[in-house]
Amino acid sequence: MKIIQTTGCGGAVGWTTVLLSSGSGVRVPLGVPCNAAPVLTVLPPSSQEVSGKNKATLTCLANKGFPSDWKLEWTVDGRTKPGDASRGLLDKDGKYSWSSTLTLPADEWTKAGTVVCKATQGSQTPVLETMKRADCPV
Repeated sequence: MKIIQTTGCGGAVGWTTVLLSSGSGVRVPLGVPCNAAPVLTVLPPSSQEVSGKNKATLTCLANKGFPSDWKLEWTVDGRTKPGDASRGLLDKDGKYSWSSTLTLPADEWTKAGTVVCKATQGSQTPVLETMKRADCPV
């Protein structure tokens, strides 16, 4: 039997629906506010990766967001870069967590000024987390 889970907003409170492949299901209020903006953290690449593999992988962690369709985007010195994002994972508190990785050639990383991870969702105010290359030990 297949289980399908969806989330959404009704009024000011979020909900999740668990549907079975038979068509039956139940909607469960999560008690979390709709459109809760995630908290972003950008993690720098490791020095071993930059020097040994000639690349730099940055990770953006997005935690405590709702609903599950927030998107993570990257910019490097104002230029959009493609990242590899995970699907939202539902936490016990009813909010979601995601991550996105951005891999750059080492020479592009060493020349970078700022790297920004941006979370967007519909008409909500975007959430930004900026990392200055000069502040990183690598």
